[in-house]
Formats: sequence, structure tokens, C-alpha cells
Amino acid sequence: MAETTVTKPNVKLVARLIEHPLLRKYFPLVSEDLAATYTRDLHKWLLIAPIIGVTTGLAVTAIAVIILKELWPPVLHLFLQRHWTIVPVITAAFAVTGLIMQFLTPDPDEHSTEEIIRSYHEHQGDIDVRSFFPKLLAAITTVGFGGSAALEGPSIYGGGAIGSWLWMKLRRVGLEPRDRRIMLISGAAAGMAAVFRAPMTGLVFALEMPYKDDLAHEALLPSLIASVVSYVTLAFFLGATPLFNFASATSFTGRDLLWCALLGTLIGLVAMAFTITFRRARVFLVHWSIPHWLKLTLGGFLTGVCGLVFLMMFHGPLVPLGPNYEAVGQILSRHHSSLELVVFGVIKLAATVFTLASGGVSAMFVPLFLTGGSFGTAFAQSIVHSSSVELYAAVGMAAFIAAGYKTPLAAVVFVAEATGGHAFIVPALIGAAVAYAISGEASASGDQRLHESVRIQELKNISVAEVMQQSVVSAMASSTLREFADDVSRHHRHIAFPVLRDGVIVGIMLVSSLGVIPPREWTTRKVEDVAEKNIKKIPPDCDVAEALRLLLSEQDYHMLLVTSEDGNLTGILTKTDILSALKLRGGGAREAVYEATLT
Repeated sequence: MAETTVTKPNVKLVARLIEHPLLRKYFPLVSEDLAATYTRDLHKWLLIAPIIGVTTGLAVTAIAVIILKELWPPVLHLFLQRHWTIVPVITAAFAVTGLIMQFLTPDPDEHSTEEIIRSYHEHQGDIDVRSFFPKLLAAITTVGFGGSAALEGPSIYGGGAIGSWLWMKLRRVGLEPRDRRIMLISGAAAGMAAVFRAPMTGLVFALEMPYKDDLAHEALLPSLIASVVSYVTLAFFLGATPLFNFASATSFTGRDLLWCALLGTLIGLVAMAFTITFRRARVFLVHWSIPHWLKLTLGGFLTGVCGLVFLMMFHGPLVPLGPNYEAVGQILSRHHSSLELVVFGVIKLAATVFTLASGGVSAMFVPLFLTGGSFGTAFAQSIVHSSSVELYAAVGMAAFIAAGYKTPLAAVVFVAEATGGHAFIVPALIGAAVAYAISGEASASGDQRLHESVRIQELKNISVAEVMQQSVVSAMASSTLREFADDVSRHHRHIAFPVLRDGVIVGIMLVSSLGVIPPREWTTRKVEDVAEKNIKKIPPDCDVAEALRLLLSEQDYHMLLVTSEDGNLTGILTKTDILSALKLRGGGAREAVYEATLT
């Protein structure tokens, strides 16, 4: 009984609070503001992105230990001691890779970075995880036994596949279908961040990877979190020392910047020729009607020949095979003739074509990085005659990555993070920008796309009448603000309402306008007095492309009023209406682009 007597007054008190005029007045506004603030539901990534990061970090750590600590060191030692073993070992390893891909995966030509990009654009982030382990095993046999590639391929693929797989396991916690693409990119970012011990590089590269001239904006926050967590996970086991640490110059001159621009030009031309050659070779070999394992066997044989030829020409520890992380220190810390460096770069590119065009399972980030470094060092020695060879090596690295992968920002960030050469950022930016521009649209990735907003002309085929809201809630010009708040804004979750006087449109009433007017004036101020007079009327047959141009213009129209020939209001159109229509018509591949365009 005592509990009942205490509860009843509390219930009455709560009821009085709920019915309080101030609470009834402001609660709809607070609710609207909170809904607008959290429309993207970003807080869910605070839980999901770390899971992607930890899982990917553990997977990449395992891959790095197997290849860099267990396989490649003894294989490299064997190659340097007995040159004749290079060709048979790599040929046999590539034959095994081909057999794995041909018989244990549904499509032996789909793997690594290309599979992630294709899945992002065409499959809504869906990766067939049944071939996850066979593809990682094929990457180990490709890279660990001397293929001209490195760990970024299996790491990006592994992270992307993990992100896609986790979406299936976690979708019950409120994930949407479009979140799968975001988790795919976040996993790829985590893989890149861990394998190079460079979280910013992982973030930027994964965001740049799908497009030649844009970023996958929607994956920014989860990719950032996943990259950092993945990096920390790997660093816990293997340490956080920069992967390619070398001494950097503390300053540079204006003359250096000019030379860096010239170096970027030369590398841009070389990268353009290389990527075109690679893409043609790749297309030819994909369509060559022989068993996949035979293609790889041939590719392994030619890769081994490249390594053997170089070691016969130049005796030393430098060899254009395998993951080649040790080659960075050798190029920078030991003197090599410019001829040796140029030949190293050329043969490295040739070996990369034979390795990856034939179907080797990995990617070419490190081969491009190394080639740029060797060309940059030779440029500094023979043309600039500079003692700061590290500067030009770093610029060459950034320039080749920017031109070859169409990822200029990732290239510069990578040089700063992975090499410890933060003083090189400005020269690297210049070299990367010039190389990116000179190389044009040529890219090592056949699945990269231009920013899809170029397809905005498709909107010209859609009329406003097909997209507009026909059920229009309007406000009367003669109503007081109190009446507007009580009768209209409270019951309809819109941010703006057309204002009518005698059936004629006189303005637009924004709900946010109530917040700047003292409540004591709400009973005397009229809606017409507060409404915005900046309105734009369009006919129903206007195309959506023109409507979008008006909504994005400097006049900042909150909505467009669709009126008939006699001036009657037939509907309204907002950016959200256009986006909703495009989602239904255009599908997933364009969704992120239009979201970025309309917001």
C-alpha cells in the first residue's frame, strides 16, 4: 500500500510535466534537431569499425609473419647463394598458385585489390568468402616464393572480405544493405594500414581506390577507426617502427622543387607506358584459352628469368623479386650506379607484368614504390647531382604510386608514414601531382572508375512530375506562429512548408524560424511575416537535372515549388526527393556519388 501511495503522485507529476505548455512547444523542435543531427547513424561505427580493425589486424599479422619471417628470408638467401634456383623455384610456386586458383576458387581471375573494387561498384560490397583461404594461400605462394609483388594485395583483399563477412554476422544490430560497401572499404583500409604500419595511408588509399578522381566519402569514419585499430593490433605483435625507415633531409630549396616537378613528369610518362602495357597483357592473358595454371607457370618462368638476368648483370644483394622490403634500404644506404638503378626499375616492372598479368595473386603497390625510388635515386645522382638522394627517392616513390594507381594523396601520405620522411611531403606532393596529371587516365586497375557524377546528365531523362511530392502540407499566411507550431509543424515532420494566401504561394515557412522568435510573440506574429520570400517555381515537365542545378545554386532554395500553367501548386521538390528517386532508379553503384552530390 505504501508503494502505491508513493507511485500515484509521481504518475500525476509526470503527466503534468508532459502536458506542460513549454514542453509541448519545444519538444517537437528538439526532436527534429536531434533527428537531423544523427541522420547518418555514425555512432554504430564506434563498435563495428574496431571489430573490423582487430580481426583484420590479426589476419594481416599472420600473413606478414608467414611471408616476411618464415618464407621469404630463406628463399632470398637461396636465390643469392645459388642463382640457378631462381627460375625453377618461382616456376613451381606459380604452378601451385595456378592450381589453387583454378580448382579452389570460382573465378581464378578475380582476386586481390581488383575484386574489392569490383565488389564495391557492382556487388554492393558482397564478397564470396568461401574462397577466402584458398586466395590467401595463393597469395602466399605468389609472394613468398619470389613473385614480383608484396603483401598489400592479400592484406587489402583479406580486410575487405572480412568487412563484408562481418556485415552478414552483424546485420541484426541495425546495419543497412548499403553499410556492406562501407564495411568492405573499411576492411580494405584496415588491411593496408596494418601491412605498411601506416594508418593514414590505409585510410586514404582505401578511400581513393574505387575512383580515379574522387573518394569513397561515406566510408571515412569507419575506415579511420578500423585503420588505427588494425595498425595497433599488428604493432602489438610486430612493433610500430616505420617499415621503410630512412634518414630524411631537413630542408629543400626552390630549385629542388623544380627538379621534383621534372622527375614527376618523367615518371608520369613511364607509369603511363607501364600501366597501358600491363592492362593489355592482362586482358590478353585472361582471354587466352589455356588452363589457368599453365598461364601462371609461364608467368613464373618469365618472372624468374627477370631476376636471374639482373643478378647476372649486377652481383649483389639487390634483386627485383619477392616482397622486396629490404631493397629500399639497399637502394638508399648503399651506393649503386645509376645504370644499375635504372635497370633494376625496368626489370622490376617487367617482372611485375609477368607476375600479375599472368594471374599472380597480389598487387603492385610495392613494385611501383620501389621502381619510383630507384628512378628517383638515379635522377638525383646523374641529373641533379644532389647529395639528398633520399629526397628524390621519396618523390619518385610518391610519383609512381600516384600515376600507377591514381591515388596521389595516398602516395604522399605513404611516403611520409612508411619511410619516416615527413620533410618530403611538399616535394612529394609536387611530384605526385605532376605524375598523376601526365599519366592521364591510365591506371593499373581496370576496375577503377571516374567519379560517377559525370552521369548526372541522365537526370535529364526524368521529369520533375515523376519525382516531386504531390501530397503537400501547406501553412496559411494569416495563421499565427502559435497556430503553425500547434497545428502544422507538430504533426508533420518537415523542415519547411509552402505558405499560401488565398490559394497563392507567398513564401516558405521554415520550422527553424520559430527558434529565433521569442515564444511570447508567437500569438501575435503571422506566418507571412516570418516566411522566406525567396521562392522558385518550376513547371512539372522541367527535367530533374535543371531542378538539381537550382537547388544547388547560390540562391540556396530550400525547396522548389512545382506549379501548373494556371499557377496552382501541384507539388514540391527537395534534394531528398531527388536522392530517393535516384536510389530507386540508379541502384547501389551510384548511391554514394549522388549522396555526396546532393549534400
